[in-house]
Amino acid sequence: MPYAPAHRPYYDADSHIMELPDFLKAYADPDLRDEIPEVSYSASIVTDEEVAVIVGQGNRHSAEHVAAQIALGDDLIVKSKEIQALGAFNPSDRSVAMDLLGFRRQLVFATHSVAMPFSPSSKLEPRLRYGAARAHNRHMADFCRADRRLMGVAVIPLDEPELALAELEFALSQGLRAAWVPHRPCGERSPGHVDLDPFWARLAETGTPFLLHVGGAPLQLAKAWMNNGRPPTKDWLGGGENLRTKDIALLHEGPEQFLTMMVLDGVLERHPALRGAAVELGAGWVPELLRRLDWVVKHWSRNDENLQRLRRTPSQQITEQLAFTPFVFEEVGAFIDQSNPDLYLFSSDYPHIEGGRNPIGRFEAALGERSEAVRDKFYAGNFLRIFADAA
Repeated sequence: MPYAPAHRPYYDADSHIMELPDFLKAYADPDLRDEIPEVSYSASIVTDEEVAVIVGQGNRHSAEHVAAQIALGDDLIVKSKEIQALGAFNPSDRSVAMDLLGFRRQLVFATHSVAMPFSPSSKLEPRLRYGAARAHNRHMADFCRADRRLMGVAVIPLDEPELALAELEFALSQGLRAAWVPHRPCGERSPGHVDLDPFWARLAETGTPFLLHVGGAPLQLAKAWMNNGRPPTKDWLGGGENLRTKDIALLHEGPEQFLTMMVLDGVLERHPALRGAAVELGAGWVPELLRRLDWVVKHWSRNDENLQRLRRTPSQQITEQLAFTPFVFEEVGAFIDQSNPDLYLFSSDYPHIEGGRNPIGRFEAALGERSEAVRDKFYAGNFLRIFADAA
């Protein structure tokens, strides 16, 4: 029996590749290969020793390890984690993992290979930023090509609008199904800048959603916010390189700012066919976002001509065009009550440990006594609204 119960379809809005060191280099243009860095696990619980063993075996797990993972059956999601997980980096193994998980479709994101394409540094040359994005997108397309259940997510920096549009065209030609964009200012521009309108228009025209995801902007707050005169805190994994208490408390600010600009600059209004989602960025901030943007537009439109062009309220635009994945420990049922059931997506985060050992069980508990219709939207219907061709 697969992990996902058979009585309804499950669409997974978040999963990952665990990239090996040559993930970008092997797929980079030859003239850039020496300047593209190897993927680093220094900010991860994965050890260099683990990676070295896998690389020494020809970039694969041993047959014995694969067999032991398969033998886990529907316990795969409980015990198969990080780089040791079944299908963490091998596409044929991932297909077996999908059989055991039982999800109809699964979005596939990178884990550690976006540092260069999404770097906030204005000093990074565009040829390297977009060269690294091209290498990622080639590799992601290769990983997902043989299994239609795997929906590969391209990475597309927005710092250079013309290069972003060119990379989108490449990603579409390779069969990638969504565009992960960084949730920070686009160089010196808002995402609603007129220079980026052709990019959003092309996404809308092709039915390709844009996605925000943790890692699309710096994870950690500025050092000054952490300076309280006391010893430094550890992150939840026991180290200091990932999300610490203050980081996670304010993680929503970046995506909230980005999507606010998309509404107030009229991007969603101008492109009603555009779809998007914020993934692995929590969802507790969403009900208040809808309320706040509605009253901002209501009151500030008296003086702001840009807002006078809006024909739908922000809450209508967001409900019709966007969706959000709650963390497994969040109370998604309460968020639905505070907003509406059309906004939220199921996700497993496989094979990351952050997804928990039983995401369906955790979400079922949070949904409580809410109706089967609400559950159908959470596990499938809302995904299919964003990815209309995934049915």
